[in-house]
Amino acid sequence: MTVRVTRDAEPEVLGEPEVTRVVSAALRFGGRADLAVEVVLVDDSTLAELHGRFLGDESPTDVLACDLGEDGNGPGAEIYASVERALEEANAAGAPPAHELAWYLVHGALHLCGYDDHDDQDRARMRSAESEVLRALGYAPVV
Repeated sequence: MTVRVTRDAEPEVLGEPEVTRVVSAALRFGGRADLAVEVVLVDDSTLAELHGRFLGDESPTDVLACDLGEDGNGPGAEIYASVERALEEANAAGAPPAHELAWYLVHGALHLCGYDDHDDQDRARMRSAESEVLRALGYAPVV
């Protein structure tokens, strides 16, 4: 497994080793431990632009995951997570920003493993998986 981190947003909420640990744990949990992933930490406007371009919805979001297919010539997937959104949501909830960003990364990695959250049943399965991975990493579970 290869996790490469690109930081296009400040401040640093999670360092590269922790980003790698979080994404790797979620991929192992989801059965795709060998997937090469590039994680790009961005701001809200960048993620909203990508959200609009690829999903037709220009509203801000927290994380996008893109499975690129594995051809051996680069990452098999990308995860884009908004540091700005993590800071705002954590501040509003009185939670640590690192926990919020870790949750986004776990969520994105689980999407790459086939987890979905479009209906109530899928959302419950996703939340359960997120909580299990976060707990194993020493973070509070998702509520």
